[in-house]
Amino acid sequence: MCGIVGIFNHKGIENPSFIQEMMAKIHHRGPDNQGSYTNGEISFGFQRLTIIDVSENGNQPMFSEHERYMMVFNGEIYNFQSLKEDLLLKGHTFQSQADSEVVLHGYEEYGPEILQKLRGMFAFSIWDKVEKHLFLARDPFGIKPLYYTEETTDGSFLFGSEIKSFLPHPGFRKSFNHEALQPYLTFQYSAMEETFFEGVYKLSPGHYMIHDGKNFNIQRYWEPSYSEEITDVSQAIEKIQDVIEDSICHHKISDVEVGSFLSGGIDSSYVTSLLKPNKTFSIGFEDYEGMFNETTLAQELSQMIAVENHKRFITAEDFFQAVPTIQYYMDEPHANLSSVPLFFLSELAKEHVTVVLSGEGADELFGGYDWYKSSPEQKVYEKVPFMLRKSIATITSKLPKNRITTFLTRGGEKIEEKFIGHAKVFRPEDAHSVLKPAYQQNLKPADLLLKTYAKVSGANDSTKMQYADLHHWLPGDILQKADKMSSAHSLELRVPFLDAEVMEVASSLAPSLRANGKDTKYALREAAKSVLPEEWADRKKVGFPVPIRDWLRQKKYYDLVKTSLTSETAQQFFHTDVLVQYLNDHYEGKGNHHRYIWTVYVFLQWYDIYFEKEMHFHEEDIQLAYA
Repeated sequence: MCGIVGIFNHKGIENPSFIQEMMAKIHHRGPDNQGSYTNGEISFGFQRLTIIDVSENGNQPMFSEHERYMMVFNGEIYNFQSLKEDLLLKGHTFQSQADSEVVLHGYEEYGPEILQKLRGMFAFSIWDKVEKHLFLARDPFGIKPLYYTEETTDGSFLFGSEIKSFLPHPGFRKSFNHEALQPYLTFQYSAMEETFFEGVYKLSPGHYMIHDGKNFNIQRYWEPSYSEEITDVSQAIEKIQDVIEDSICHHKISDVEVGSFLSGGIDSSYVTSLLKPNKTFSIGFEDYEGMFNETTLAQELSQMIAVENHKRFITAEDFFQAVPTIQYYMDEPHANLSSVPLFFLSELAKEHVTVVLSGEGADELFGGYDWYKSSPEQKVYEKVPFMLRKSIATITSKLPKNRITTFLTRGGEKIEEKFIGHAKVFRPEDAHSVLKPAYQQNLKPADLLLKTYAKVSGANDSTKMQYADLHHWLPGDILQKADKMSSAHSLELRVPFLDAEVMEVASSLAPSLRANGKDTKYALREAAKSVLPEEWADRKKVGFPVPIRDWLRQKKYYDLVKTSLTSETAQQFFHTDVLVQYLNDHYEGKGNHHRYIWTVYVFLQWYDIYFEKEMHFHEEDIQLAYA
């Protein structure tokens, strides 16, 4: 894990201090070393976290043999050794043992086609000083972030691992993107390609860009496909076991110690049991047992496989105090509650190791969410002709909402209309009721997924949902918090389930081997039983639950949140009387509105940090203070 920044200014008016100031904003991503290069055309900056080839030979920016190409690279390439052997046979010479140098030589040999050969997580840029072209690329799943903008006053094109790196550039125009707020209230994360900063975009996963100084062109180089040819569970188990073991072997390549995150769930348990690291790390909530505290289960598994487990308990006070810091690191408002315990878990792990393996991606690839399978009631109702169900839904959608009317309404909708991913927080009508008119949109949440669903129009519903999550929920929410929370503590987080070879096997499984009437992740669970006790492999998914519902019924945190919901910032965007009514009803036990409250509260914390208050950030002690 590293941090990269760049300035492409074809007017030839660049100050070397600009890139240094941009690098300082992402020092946390790579505190071990730094490097920069500036001329009249291009500036590259690099912050290094040393993982492979700890010598200075792996420092960046990195130049090709004849200095035609220059590169800054963030990530890890797990098949770099075999690629290097191929390039050596083709006459390339190497100056280091770093995996990043393989990418540079690979681009020199193959051009953009090198992306088809890479197995890993990455975001990088290469400057071609002959053609005067800038090349940017991001890994297929979006494990590593990459942002860009050309909304500058001096004509500069900026790119970087984090948006905050753009802030020191004197030409950057910081402006709030009004259109991002309403989708966020539903999705709980920044759901569009354009970010909350107007004119700043994410380079989409599986895409690359070529900029010639006047215009840029973005191309997709990777597209998942589902063959679903494996129907036999025994064959599926064998293939899953082989590919996961192989992926773990590749992901543990490192010149520094590798540990693993461990909860009580199957994903991290499977990874840990195969990796057998020296240390595992777990997090729980003080004064809570059961679903809010899986540290006991993590400790039990660690003892079974004879590894050392480190755990930490966090309090409500810890939780709320960390929110501003977390939103600073996230760059954009992010209301997934699990980002907070993940922040503390990363802090704990960094005290012992520099690299950890984690279980992200297993649910999206192998069918781990309950919504991928139909309930018995749904299966019966789906036998009713769709047009009749649609007519019934037209009626029930106008009736008071309860369990029955909701069931009948959703039963008359196509999957493309009702499924936008896991985090469906605000209903559109409720979002309109809290937002001031200037921030209301007529766009339906499902409209943001139309292009995605169009690519799998002939697939079954479960595959459609997995495909949608793979393109939206996974990169927009899960991987954003995984990258930003780990990098906040200069920790590299690797995700062996999100591997090209693993994806090939997962996409070949019949839907019944992913989520079926018996279980979610059916074939993966069966495969995991080779190394896990059966009760571990069969344990239901819990996620990373947080007791926020309880905390918001405590006077201390009710008052804290109410202050934010009635602030001047809140009044700019929201009908605060509606927000306070949600908060009061929740506090008094008249309803469970914690997700509505939390999503708005997080946005307000983020907005204050980036748009309202003077920010003083101290990397050395990881805290924010406001002037």
